[in-house]
Amino acid sequence: MPDGGEEEFYGKNGEPRKYDANFKGPIQNRGCTDIVCCILFAIAILCYIAVGILAWSQGDPRKVIYPTDSRGQFCGQAGTPLANKPNLFYFNIMKCASPMVLLEFQCPTTQMCVEKCPEKFMTLVKAYSNHNDFAYYKTFCKEGVTNTMGIPQILSLGLCPAMLTPSRPFTRRCFPALGLKEGVITVGNNTRFDDGSGNMRDAKDLMDGVKNATVVIEARQVVMKIFEDYTQSWYWILIGLVIAMVTSLLFIILLRFLAGIMVWVMIVMVILVIGYGIFHCYMEYAALKGQAGANVTLQDLGFQTDFAVYLQIRQTWLAFMIILAIVDVIIILLLIFLRKRILIAIALIKEASRAVAHVMSSLFYPLFTFVLLAMVIAYWAVTAVFLSTSNEPIYKVFNETACDHSRKTCDPANYSTSVEKAQCPDSECLFAFYGGETPYHKYLVGLQFYNVFLFFWCANFVTALGQMTLAGAFASYYWAVVKPDDMPAFPVFSSLGRSLRYHTGTLAFGSLILSIVQIIRVLLEYLDHKLKGAQNKFTKFLLCCMKCCFWCLEKCIKFLNRNAYIMVAIYGKSFCTSARDAFLLLMRNMIRVAVLDKVTDFLLFLGKLLIVGLVGIFAFFFFSGRVKAFENTAPHLHYYWVPILTVVVGSYLIAHGFFSVYAMCVDTLFLCFLEDLERNDGSAERPYLMPESLRKVLNKKNQAEPAH
Repeated sequence: MPDGGEEEFYGKNGEPRKYDANFKGPIQNRGCTDIVCCILFAIAILCYIAVGILAWSQGDPRKVIYPTDSRGQFCGQAGTPLANKPNLFYFNIMKCASPMVLLEFQCPTTQMCVEKCPEKFMTLVKAYSNHNDFAYYKTFCKEGVTNTMGIPQILSLGLCPAMLTPSRPFTRRCFPALGLKEGVITVGNNTRFDDGSGNMRDAKDLMDGVKNATVVIEARQVVMKIFEDYTQSWYWILIGLVIAMVTSLLFIILLRFLAGIMVWVMIVMVILVIGYGIFHCYMEYAALKGQAGANVTLQDLGFQTDFAVYLQIRQTWLAFMIILAIVDVIIILLLIFLRKRILIAIALIKEASRAVAHVMSSLFYPLFTFVLLAMVIAYWAVTAVFLSTSNEPIYKVFNETACDHSRKTCDPANYSTSVEKAQCPDSECLFAFYGGETPYHKYLVGLQFYNVFLFFWCANFVTALGQMTLAGAFASYYWAVVKPDDMPAFPVFSSLGRSLRYHTGTLAFGSLILSIVQIIRVLLEYLDHKLKGAQNKFTKFLLCCMKCCFWCLEKCIKFLNRNAYIMVAIYGKSFCTSARDAFLLLMRNMIRVAVLDKVTDFLLFLGKLLIVGLVGIFAFFFFSGRVKAFENTAPHLHYYWVPILTVVVGSYLIAHGFFSVYAMCVDTLFLCFLEDLERNDGSAERPYLMPESLRKVLNKKNQAEPAH
C-alpha cells in the first residue's frame, strides 16, 4: 500500500499498536473503570432486592395454585375450613355463556368450594320432597339452608342452585360431563335436562357455557399432559443430557489432539446426519401415501393440541424434508467456497485447543455462569409470581336483569342490606378478580417492568463477566513467551478477580446498553401483540421495520461488547475506550475478520450441530419406540416429542456451554493475533508470538528461524 493510502487508511481506522518491550500480556497494574456505572448498578441491585422484599410481603402464590370461590377463598388450601373442598362448583354454568366472560374472565354466577362434583341430575324442586336427596343437595348450597325454608325463599336468597348436572373435575373445577350418543350431545347419558324452572333443555345448551368457562384454562390440559410426561421420563431425559455432556467433553478432548482430522470428520458427519434426516423424512412421506387423511394440508388442519396428529400428514414430512435439504445444500456450498480459509481456521482451532489444554479449568467455568444465571432467573420468576399475586380481591355486582349498579365494585360482607341489593333484588356481590386502588397497586405494572429490566441487566452482566474472565485467561496464554512458565498459576481465578475488582462498572455499562435494546425489543413485541387486529398496513410495516432494526442493533452490540471485554481484560481501560480500540483494530483487519473469524465460528457451530443431531436421533428412536429393543424400556407418554425436544434443547445448551469456551478462546486469540501482527514484524528484536503452525499458514516467519 502506498504511503499516502496507508496514512489515509490508518487515519480512518486509528493508529496501529506500537511495539512495547515491557508488554507481557494482561496488564497487572490497573485501576477501577466506569465507577459511576458501578455505583448505579449497585443502587439498582439494592432497589431490586427492595422490590423483591415488597413483592414477597404483599404477594400470595396461592392465588395461582388454588381456584377461588365467590368470597375470594381458596378451595382445597391446607389449614383452612376449605381444606377438604378442593373443587370449584358453578351454580349455573350456562351463565358462563355470556360474552362478558371473555372480557372479565369471571362467570356471573355464584361459585363455591365443594368436596366432590355433582354425580347425578337433580332439581331443587324434586330434591326438596325427599329428605335424603335434599341432604345431598345441600352440600352444593351456601350455609344457612334449613328444612323449614321454602323453595322460593332459597332461590330468592341465592342459597342453592336451581339444578345439579352430572359433572367431572377439570383443573379443580366442576364442568358438565358432556358426551356423544349417536352424534347427539349428552350430559349424564341424557340428551335433555330440567333446568330447575320446569323447562326441558337440550344438553348442547351447556356447550357455550363450558367453552367460555374454560377460556382461560383450556390449554392447561395440554400443560398437565406435558407435566405427566416429564414425571414419567425425567430420569431418561437426565441420562440423555449426561450423554450430551460426555459427548461434548469427549469432542473437546479429541479436538485437542486431532483438531485437523476432527474438523473434517465433523463436517462430513454433519452432512451425513442431515442427509439421514432427509432420508427418514422421505420414508415417512412415502409410507403415508394412500392412507386416509394423510393428504390433508396443514392449513386445513389448523392448530391441534395433540401434536402427534401433524406426524400423520404427508405435508409435515415434506416440509421437514425441504428444510433439511436447503440446510444441507447451504452447508455444502459454504464448504466449497471457503475450503482454503478452513485450513487457517483449523490452525486457529489447534492453537485454541492448546490454550484450553493449558487452562483446563476454563472448561468448567460455564458451570459457574450457569449457576449464576439460574439464580438470576429464579429470583426474577419468584418476584414476578409474587408481584402478579399481590393484588387484593375485588368484588363486583353481577345480575341477570337490567341494573344501574351492574359490574360496580361492592362489599360482600354487608351487600344483603346495601342500597344496590335493594334496587336490584336479583343481583349478587361476587368475587371478580384481583386488583387494588392503593399506590402500590397503581405502580404494580411499573414494578413488573423494573423486574424484567433488572433481569436482562443481571443476566447480561453474568454473561459479560464470563466473557471477560475467559478472555483474560486466554490472553495470558497467548502473550506468554514461555508457556506455561510465564502464565499465572491459576489464570481463570486471576482473571475473575481482576474483572470483579477493577471492572464491575465496565461490565455493568456494557450490559446496560444491551439491556436497554432488549427491553425495547420486548416493548415492540408487546405492541405487535396488542396491534394484531389492526388493519393499518403502514403501522404493521413500521413496526416490522423497527423490530428488524433493533434485532440487528442487538447483534451488533453483542459483537462489539464481546470484543470490548477482551480489550478490557488485556489493557484494563474503560468500556468506551476499549470498544473503540477493538472496533478500530477489527476495521484495520476487516477481511481477516469477515473470513477467518467467521469461518471458525461456523466450524464450531457445526460441532454443536453434530452433537445435537447425534443425541437427538438417539432420543427419537428411544422415546418414539421405533426400535424394538427399547419398546419395553421406554416410558409410555402422551407426547413423545416432549422429552425429545427437551433433550435436543438441553443438548444444544450443554454443547453451547463447552463450545462457548472454545469460541471465546478463538476470539481472544484472534484479537491477540491481530495485535501481534501490528506490534511485531518477525525480526529478532520484535518476534511474532503466534505459534509456528499459524505463521506457516499465513506465510509469516521470525528472522531467527531458518527458511523453509
